[in-house]
Amino acid sequence: MTAHFATVATPAGPFTAVVDADGAVLASGWTADPGDLLPVIHTALRPTAVDERAELGPVTRAVAAFHAGEVTAIDDIVVRQRSGAFIEHAWDVLRTVEPGKPVTYTEYADLSGRPAAVRAAAMACARNAAALFVPCHRVLRLDGSLGGFRWGLAVKEWLLDHEAHTIAT
Repeated sequence: MTAHFATVATPAGPFTAVVDADGAVLASGWTADPGDLLPVIHTALRPTAVDERAELGPVTRAVAAFHAGEVTAIDDIVVRQRSGAFIEHAWDVLRTVEPGKPVTYTEYADLSGRPAAVRAAAMACARNAAALFVPCHRVLRLDGSLGGFRWGLAVKEWLLDHEAHTIAT
């Protein structure tokens, strides 16, 4: 399968998305190199080739709109990821966490239906290939600190500040 990718400039740095033939996001993040994204795509979905495009239609428009302040623009973008049942469910739950209202890993585990599975909830964040569209940046440590983020804590902090400022205005 051949997938397509495009990179756009954002205030948080270059953002690249890889989409399948149907336009579903397979992986995305703040990098200009699609090679950073391909290894995190599940082997059952990983493309055999990638083709660069100038833009990816609705995906590129949603990324631009989000970074311009329309933080819900990412909500309707189709994402395709694979894992075990709990992690796939947890990714769906992440998409319900509202911008500007981050949750702790403990709260996220509870929202995912397994309050004792805090480590599994954290693993869902760590294994999320579709950053931004599956907003793992909205999950914080119990003490309110940022925790980790594949694309760096500066990007995570920018995203949280952007969402909080946009929601507040």
